Amino acid sequence: MKSLASIVVAVLAATAAAQELAEGQVNLVSARLAENARRSWEIGTRVQAILEHNATRYSVFSNSDLPPPANVPGDQQGPLTPVWNIARQVLSGLGGNDPAPLLPDSSVADPASVGIAMLLANWTNLDSNDDQYERAARNQYNYLFSDSVPKTGEGAISHRIEEAQLWSDSIFMIPPLPRAYDQIKLARDQLYDSNAGVWRHIAGGSRGPDPGYWATGNAWAAAGMLRVYATIEQSEFSGGMKNQKKDLKNWVREIHRGVYERYFDGENILRNYLNDPNTFYDTASTALLAATVYRASTVMDTHTYVPYAERSRLTLFTPNTGPYSNTNWTGFSNYEHFTSDGWLRPVVNPTSVGESMGNGGSPEAQAFVVMMHSAWRDWRWAGEKGKNAAVGSRAGVAIGNVLLAVSGAVLGAFLL
Repeated sequence: MKSLASIVVAVLAATAAAQELAEGQVNLVSARLAENARRSWEIGTRVQAILEHNATRYSVFSNSDLPPPANVPGDQQGPLTPVWNIARQVLSGLGGNDPAPLLPDSSVADPASVGIAMLLANWTNLDSNDDQYERAARNQYNYLFSDSVPKTGEGAISHRIEEAQLWSDSIFMIPPLPRAYDQIKLARDQLYDSNAGVWRHIAGGSRGPDPGYWATGNAWAAAGMLRVYATIEQSEFSGGMKNQKKDLKNWVREIHRGVYERYFDGENILRNYLNDPNTFYDTASTALLAATVYRASTVMDTHTYVPYAERSRLTLFTPNTGPYSNTNWTGFSNYEHFTSDGWLRPVVNPTSVGESMGNGGSPEAQAFVVMMHSAWRDWRWAGEKGKNAAVGSRAGVAIGNVLLAVSGAVLGAFLL
């Protein structure tokens, strides 16, 4: 007969394991991302996910000073291989024009999201590149500030090429740049609604303005501002940019406050449009915004909204019948919010933001899963600050499923 202590330990172990993804599961999510990231912003978001999860020394969220080492150690070459492959592919498609975006796109901002891959390739002298990657990155930078790119009267870079139009998405796509703080400030002036406490999706222009409070747009904005903050914080310019860092910290916090205190309900998943109860629940924005909460804890030392992020993470990452049903730890059997082959669901269609993809299929959503897992991992390693009162509502139900599933074994042990 098993002892009560051993049974309790087994129950607690199963419960704890249910709260996080196994590395094999993260790899499966990443595989779907790699296979399906085709558009410029999907490729750029994939690069960020790789850096945050696999090649952490080369992420702006590393605890080390920037820039990273120019000589890549042998044990770090492997994790960077997907980034190098992306950089090579992008370079092979360029014509050498100046100014020019890194990838063809109807968006001004989205191709710039791939810029970090080119900068790292140049910094580490990938393929003895003779400054090819540097020129490509500089051409992209010059393009953003060229006369061919529309801008608002205040100088904010348009998200679209047809006319001056600001999108919350751009805050993730364009930074970090030397003028990143100024661009964020200009965009926030137009997109932040103090009455709603969150950002609108699109402002300006005659083609498809969207004054709605799109959840993913707010997550894009918070994630972009965190990257800029972290870049400044780890650089030699940190001491002289205290006011800019203070603003960025406050602007990230106001999104967290607005979303979680006004629009977060017992489902622990965000509505596609935050203030519209008729819109569907979207796990993609939920994952990215939770990632920004964990990053804000480790980078900005602000922990207020960690319990909300934990509720979302538990809801997304806990299987219905416990992890022991998935013996190889590489699949997603019995997960409500993942298909068996690793797609996050349900997610917003990134090319038609009013539509839901019930069985997943969004590459950016896959990147958000990896980013949330990586941010949570780094938060855990940093001491899990702000964890108090993290489990509630449906997250508690999810853990309850694990306990219920093993309760038969416990009862049987006592009857033996």
